[in-house]
Amino acid sequence: MTARHRQPPSPDQSAYRLLLIALVAIFAVLFLVFRGLGSGDAPEGGDTTTTTLAPSDGSTTTVSPGDDPAPSTSTPGTDSPVDPLQEVRLDQIFDGFRQPVALAAPPGDNRLFVVQRVGVIRILDESRQMVDPAFLDLTDQVLAGGIEQGMLGLAFHPDYAENGRFFVYYTDKGGNRQLSEFTVSDSNPNEALASSEKVVFEYEQPPDHTDIRHYAGNVLFGPDGYLWVSMGDGADSRQQAQDPNTPYGTIVRIDVDSGDPYGIPPDNPFVGGGGLADVWAYGLRNPWRFAIDPVERMIYIADVGHADQEEINVVPLDEGGGYNFGWSDMEGTRCFHLQGCDPADYVSPVYIYRHAAPEDEPDAVVGLSITGGFVYRGDEIPEIQGTYFYSDWVSQWIRAFVFVDGQVTEHEDWTSRLGGPVGSITSFGLDGQGELYVTTYEGGVYKFTAVR
Repeated sequence: MTARHRQPPSPDQSAYRLLLIALVAIFAVLFLVFRGLGSGDAPEGGDTTTTTLAPSDGSTTTVSPGDDPAPSTSTPGTDSPVDPLQEVRLDQIFDGFRQPVALAAPPGDNRLFVVQRVGVIRILDESRQMVDPAFLDLTDQVLAGGIEQGMLGLAFHPDYAENGRFFVYYTDKGGNRQLSEFTVSDSNPNEALASSEKVVFEYEQPPDHTDIRHYAGNVLFGPDGYLWVSMGDGADSRQQAQDPNTPYGTIVRIDVDSGDPYGIPPDNPFVGGGGLADVWAYGLRNPWRFAIDPVERMIYIADVGHADQEEINVVPLDEGGGYNFGWSDMEGTRCFHLQGCDPADYVSPVYIYRHAAPEDEPDAVVGLSITGGFVYRGDEIPEIQGTYFYSDWVSQWIRAFVFVDGQVTEHEDWTSRLGGPVGSITSFGLDGQGELYVTTYEGGVYKFTAVR
């Protein structure tokens, strides 16, 4: 048999094989590196530089190498990322209420409690279906003849889950403003006991009132555990609003967990004299809706104007109270009943808008009746944290701003951005998780909803 001899490879073949081996090795290394980056983990010794993106809403999002090009954010209090915010809109969750004027919920509760001006509180369950029968029906004792009369406010005790106590503000059949405490049934969490009513206070309209108006009617528990109530001037502005010895035209602050029928917080400004011990601030006309921001500990008071100006007042909770907001010596930023007044004698509003645009400001914001809202502190839309929303009942727009270092910033018209107008907004409200809603005179309930 003839032997076959293998020829040695030429120098060119050897170089070619070495090149192929090197290329395979390089591609293998690159594959492993990119696979690691794609999983969101930076390789050891790799680039960990972060990039800060600035969306059009002014917030910032930090993105690490390997993240998707579209940044995500995290819901406060969780590590769960959420998709980028595209828009915020008002989603109608129910229609058909009879003149709803307030919305509230106990802390942590998944239900919504909607107050109808005629004297009825209805529940929307977790699926946003109306529960029958009504939670509380006081139509036989509530006077709702005038548009500013009726059942006007609702607040649940911070310990409602344990004690079942809640508070309702309404005008009674005699036209008196009244704050009453009720309790829920032990056997049915969707039924309040009308027979449990305990009157906390009751005031007639002032003796020289000119109309059945200006009852105000908001009730809220503050982070201090006290109950805060807004009281209109009773359509007797000349005699009442500048007198802290009357409850009219004031914000009162009371302790419903002590005393009979209530106690006075020891740090209220007039405990030592000079005014009613209940009164925390005065000089207001008809503060239909106010809000307390528990994070910055500020109170936002939207006061309905008379002839020309609607106003928003913002002051700290922890600086003693005793504020005089000027009505009726002043309306907003101008002298009113007291000609030649000195604005320095009063607490000026942080923002006003007029009933008609001045000639030199043709594009100025205008409206006729302010509806105060809330500072958003929910978790579903972290991008708008700290934003205060409010509306005008007549003009039907919704506007918002951020209050920073004593200044109104980022003031914008949100109406079209939210898909509005949705109607005459009677009130803003918060659910048990702090998410924001509006109610309309036409009967609708709408939720601020993130679109991602």
